[in-house]
Amino acid sequence: MPFVMVLTLLILALVLYNARGWPKVREDPEGASSCVSVLIPARNEEHTLPVCLESLLLQGDAVCEVLVYDDSSTDRTPDIVRDFSVRLDRVRLLRPADLPEGWYGKTFACQQLAQKAQGDWLLFLDADTRLAPCAIGRMLHEVHEREITFLSCWPGIDMRTFWEKALMPMLNFVVFTLFPAPLSCKMELPALGLAHGACLLIHREEYERMGGHRRVRSEIFEDTALARVWREEGMRGLCLDGQDVVRVRMYESFSSIWRGFQKLVYPAFQHAFSFWLFLFFHATLFLFPFLWLAHQAGIRHLTYSSLVAVTSILLMRAVQAWQFRYPLWSIFFHPLATLALIAVGLSSWYRCMSGQGVSWKGRIYRGSQGEPNADQK
Repeated sequence: MPFVMVLTLLILALVLYNARGWPKVREDPEGASSCVSVLIPARNEEHTLPVCLESLLLQGDAVCEVLVYDDSSTDRTPDIVRDFSVRLDRVRLLRPADLPEGWYGKTFACQQLAQKAQGDWLLFLDADTRLAPCAIGRMLHEVHEREITFLSCWPGIDMRTFWEKALMPMLNFVVFTLFPAPLSCKMELPALGLAHGACLLIHREEYERMGGHRRVRSEIFEDTALARVWREEGMRGLCLDGQDVVRVRMYESFSSIWRGFQKLVYPAFQHAFSFWLFLFFHATLFLFPFLWLAHQAGIRHLTYSSLVAVTSILLMRAVQAWQFRYPLWSIFFHPLATLALIAVGLSSWYRCMSGQGVSWKGRIYRGSQGEPNADQK
């Protein structure tokens, strides 16, 4: 337990470093403008897409066009885009093409959108993304001031239900207990590339020169993979704290959270060893101290190391609750959230290893061949 205590203290220091040192997207004092093509891949997004499109109406003249790729939706997604195109002629619907072998649906949709875009800058948005007024102007200000050609704005997460507030904070907890975000803004190492697919602003010429989404066509986390390829090619890219300009509501119920995490956890790892190390890391450092403390309380023999370890973990969660604007009470559900993460990870592993794969919006990922099943394209 002393070793676990030391590690939790070190991770707490990293969490504090991230909270204090990670730059936010700044205000735009000059009203920076360029021709931006907003590109949205959408598959069965009839409930989320209207909010995204409404937020684009508040972005001013920087938006020269809004292209939405209908990724073989079976709901009213195409009709919603057509309705908005009547209100704003800059909104256009792109019909789906056959998904080629070796591509994932989102990466192919992004590539198709980029090929049709006319703007100097490409702004890739998820269909559940909501932009604050003048958000695009602020992003343009950042890329010009920082002299970069790739900007990702890490979004804030909107949460309404109990399960969202109890479990969704684990997404940022997983990332920012390991990743030094401020350091990634100071050093241009490819390994420190980071991005969130909800919001990517990319210079079009550079994007085309490096091959675009073709370079990451079979990546589940195509956003961070693209950020790292960008740096490998010697180009400058950053990921900033963008909560003030970008918000998302990813999942709305326990079942959708489970399916969403299940899609991500095991396929995120290139090797099984890394996956098992990840589960061991979270079980040992972020769950075991609570179990050990409960055991010690039962025998009335509390130790200093277990108390410090549990306190450090709760402080990590408290710092992130302040940083990412979570409800403070959610920190006390940390053992439940960690247990859920481990359980969904094991479920993800089982489904992938058994050949069933993990499903999302009608597609099966990482089945026996590690790619989308042909009959689900």
